[in-house]
Parts: sequence; structure tokens; C-alpha cells
Amino acid sequence: MELFPKFLENKRQLAAIYRNFFEEIGINFISEMTDCRSNYWLNTIILKDGNERDEFLQYAHSNGVMCRPLWRLMNNLQMFAQCQTDDLVNAKWLEERVVNIPSSVRVEAESEKLKAVR
Repeated sequence: MELFPKFLENKRQLAAIYRNFFEEIGINFISEMTDCRSNYWLNTIILKDGNERDEFLQYAHSNGVMCRPLWRLMNNLQMFAQCQTDDLVNAKWLEERVVNIPSSVRVEAESEKLKAVR
């Protein structure tokens, strides 16, 4: 627990790196809202459409970076296919575009701090 504040700061630093990188290449990185303080536990980006999402995922995976789509809507799963639902316009829009990107505490940066605590 003593390292938790440092982990959170590490995650905020990672988010800043992502924000700058994705801003330079024209991809929307999800940042905290005004007057809020995010822990950036899970970093995400929003792409233009499903094709760009799939291309991004293919590129990332082929280069050893594990990313994943935001979710699969439950009404598309066989066990829930007969359940009542509305048109889910916003959820479908997000499902088609949002990708979760690696969000772990950068271990190399923290390993020296962990050694110092011991």
C-alpha cells in the first residue's frame, strides 16, 4: 500500500506519454475531464470507425503490443440474443471505435523503487 501513490503517479505519467503520442498522430486519447483527477487505471483511445480499429489492433498485435476492443455487446452473445434491448446507438458507436491500450505500471521504472523499499 505504501507504493500505491507512486503507482498512480506512474500511471498518470504513462497517460501523459500516450496523450502526447496519440495527439501527434491524430488519434483521440481519452483524458480526464476538466476539474476531475483520473487514476488512468485503464487507458483507451477512440478511432474513426471499425475498420480503423481493426487495422490498429492488427498492427499493435503484429508488433507485440496487446490491445483489445472495449467490449462486445451482450445482446450479440448467443445466450442473450433473445433478450429485450433498445437500439443501443451509443453503445454500438463505442464498441466499433474504442480500444483499450496497455495500462500497467511500468515495471522497469518501479523495480528500482521496490528494491529501495526492501
